[in-house]
Amino acid sequence: MARPREFDEERALEAARDAFWEHGYEGTSTRDLVKYTGLTQPSLYNAFGDKRALFRRALEHYLDHTLRSRLARLEHEFTPALAVTAYFVEIIQRSGSDIGQRGCMLVNSVLEKDQHADGLQEAIASELAEIKGFFHRSIVAAQKRRDVPKSISADDASAHLLTLLLGMRVLARIGPDVELLRSAVEVSLATLGLPRLREAENNKRSK
Repeated sequence: MARPREFDEERALEAARDAFWEHGYEGTSTRDLVKYTGLTQPSLYNAFGDKRALFRRALEHYLDHTLRSRLARLEHEFTPALAVTAYFVEIIQRSGSDIGQRGCMLVNSVLEKDQHADGLQEAIASELAEIKGFFHRSIVAAQKRRDVPKSISADDASAHLLTLLLGMRVLARIGPDVELLRSAVEVSLATLGLPRLREAENNKRSK
């Protein structure tokens, strides 16, 4: 009996995600997609459309299973200030264990030359805005709890943290130096009055 199409599509999306994540949009050929997914080119494009449409679906799959679920979990499990610090704890951990140095698929997409057509640039910008929004919400909520000084601008802080994140993910692709990443994060956390990395790490271990 043939497997349901939904199951096949899920596996194909995961495989396409891995191809794009590994090689980037520009560096991934149709031959690569056929190899990774195990589908023929006609079957691949009949199911998902052209290469750009498949990339959009693969990026959405990546975001659903990484970024979006992570933000929801952190906001649920931690106080607002600790949620921000815990986010960076996880980014450092992921960067240090990224043996293939694939980095973040979303951030990698920002660096692609061919990301301006068909609304892809807008989609990427929207996702980055979601991360910045998480930082902004957390800072504002932490200030209401008096965990972060009200003299800190939530707008400036969230922009700074997003910039820090992008820089970290790019650096980690060159070489995941965990101590370098920790140092950069600690300076920013201290400047913004946020908990230190160790505090979030200890909090996670106690749960």
